[in-house]
Amino acid sequence: MIIDSHQHFWNYSPETHDWIDDTMSVLKSDFLPQQLNLVFEENAIDGCIAVQASQTEAETEFLHELSIQHDFIKAVVGWTDLSATDIEKHLDKYSSYQKIAGFRHIVQSEPDPNFMLRPAFTSGITALKTYDYTYDILIFPHQLEAASTLVRQFPNQKFVVDHLAKPLIKAGEIDSWKKSMSTLAESENVSCKLSGMVTEANWTEWTYDDFVPYLDVILDAFGPNRLMYGSDWPVCLLAASYKHMKDIVTTYISKLSQAEIENIMGLHALDFYNITN
Repeated sequence: MIIDSHQHFWNYSPETHDWIDDTMSVLKSDFLPQQLNLVFEENAIDGCIAVQASQTEAETEFLHELSIQHDFIKAVVGWTDLSATDIEKHLDKYSSYQKIAGFRHIVQSEPDPNFMLRPAFTSGITALKTYDYTYDILIFPHQLEAASTLVRQFPNQKFVVDHLAKPLIKAGEIDSWKKSMSTLAESENVSCKLSGMVTEANWTEWTYDDFVPYLDVILDAFGPNRLMYGSDWPVCLLAASYKHMKDIVTTYISKLSQAEIENIMGLHALDFYNITN
């Protein structure tokens, strides 16, 4: 079974999606399950994990409702304020929602590089384990040190790094990112999504070879058992078609065993997000 571990849905609004600037005009549209289902049929994808793109509980409700309406949406990574003093109340409410598997905060937009280490935020991470929720780590490379500290504090919490922590592929910078990612991967409760690479490269002139050194680092650091395929659709459309994004991953992992390929292309996502259907 092939599972796309990372994609988004939205009804486009300039106010809600203010991160979509004029260089991203292709994203200034609605992206909904009916469109993605067609893409999945063309690319032989069996299901997906829908991940929040806006930091509101309305977003979580929106994604969960879509997941109930469309069976191919296997789970939702939503948003709630993990720093809230009444976080347990919010998580308890969501525990009755059939397909919410975890949560994410857009930490990459936080000016404080140690945002994830604030006591209020770590209290929220503590609360996740009570409900067996996962946590997606969305950060830039300069926030990797804080991420390593965080995951060591919570060895029994399941974490996954989105988009390889967004290395500066376009600039060809790899050394400091490699060191930090290798340190993060030492914590065995952390997985990594092979997603989002094309948007960190030159959008119009990237080649497959641009990604290989970064994928080499990730495979060596995490091993094939802690990796999962993700498209980052529709954001990937800034630089590549869905097929192009999938082909980068499948071409790279073709050297692995069949069991390892199946794990990366779906089985690990099913296990990580506790998906049984």
